[in-house]
Amino acid sequence: MIDDSQIYQMIQTALKMRERSYCPYSHYAVGTALLTKDGQIFGGCNIENIAFGPSNCAERTSFFKAISDGHKEFVGIAIAGGPAGKEPLEYCTPCGVCRQVMAEFCHEDFSIIMAKTDSDYKIKTLGELLPDSFSPHGQVGVQSQEESEEKKEE
Repeated sequence: MIDDSQIYQMIQTALKMRERSYCPYSHYAVGTALLTKDGQIFGGCNIENIAFGPSNCAERTSFFKAISDGHKEFVGIAIAGGPAGKEPLEYCTPCGVCRQVMAEFCHEDFSIIMAKTDSDYKIKTLGELLPDSFSPHGQVGVQSQEESEEKKEE
């Protein structure tokens, strides 16, 4: 469960990260703040490339930063996005690829906070945004890395 002070801190981080976005092609700036189970926050922004394929969404930037620092348990993510240099007019939701990355590392109750400002936001769960997901959590015959490593140790 994420408390109100964590939500505020996450949204503030996402708004700050949005300002660091590199989006010269879409002009759509996104910032994120990923909260780990132990309370650390990893910020991210979208980073575009002229070829578009090598571009990276802000959500995945946060996840990849946290995972590369050794974190694999997450509680929630705050997302703030909209036209670069302007106030967001709508809530920014994660794209399908980012939802799939979230499903790889998070359970259905993972919180996704979509914010326009630190006082105007809505919260959904991963299960609401990606129902019946294809993930290592509950797929028959699919084992997570941790489960595979545990079996090796036996």
